[in-house]
Amino acid sequence: MATGVKIPINYAQAAESLRKLLKLKGSPVAFRFATKKEDIPAGMEKLDKTIRHCSMVGLARNEGKIFYSTVENHECNGGAWSLGLKELTETLKTGDFYFKLGKFESSAACKRTIDRVAHLNPGETYATMYAPLEKAPFDPQVVIIVASPWAMLKLSQSTMFRVGGRIHAEFAGIQSVCADACAQTYLNGKVNFSLGCDGSRKFSGIEDGEMVMGIPAEILPELVEALNVVAAAPGSKPGAK
Repeated sequence: MATGVKIPINYAQAAESLRKLLKLKGSPVAFRFATKKEDIPAGMEKLDKTIRHCSMVGLARNEGKIFYSTVENHECNGGAWSLGLKELTETLKTGDFYFKLGKFESSAACKRTIDRVAHLNPGETYATMYAPLEKAPFDPQVVIIVASPWAMLKLSQSTMFRVGGRIHAEFAGIQSVCADACAQTYLNGKVNFSLGCDGSRKFSGIEDGEMVMGIPAEILPELVEALNVVAAAPGSKPGAK
């Protein structure tokens, strides 16, 4: 395995606990940014088609695929930009893109939103890597969960289990899986909940009754430990069977 943490994490065990306790339909997804070709584990295959980042997450989540993708594999310009693979296109920069899609009252409203979207610096990323968490040949930087609102409730309770407080989720109804779940979580080291955008729901199989969450991989052991307690707590309502 390509290592990226000092303290080893049992990802297979964590994945099994997440799937069982949250009643997940697919796998939690391991995600990692590669800054150079040498970061990619030996023998890991490159994706052989051009699709969106959210669809790539879907391949790992639902089909168990393990792969990496470079900029030419990324179909969505907004997703490729937020993940540090390419420059922001002019139509996104000015706000015209989402304005023409009818998502905002004005291009100015769109620009105000785009200006606050979490993103890595253009060209900072050589490739993005994906795998089901239980089979990941690399240490993920972010673990992506797609699940029901009930599962997200249990995850939010688990996040607050040790020290309490409040959770401050950031999302805008666009770029949910790329910016909200991956880029933002990677950059600030905090869990983030997102609603799933129109694109990810259309192209990656996120259902109407599902949400998206990004988890910094470093906190995975303590989150799973807390989830075991929270899910069994008196008064904890069972999820859908």
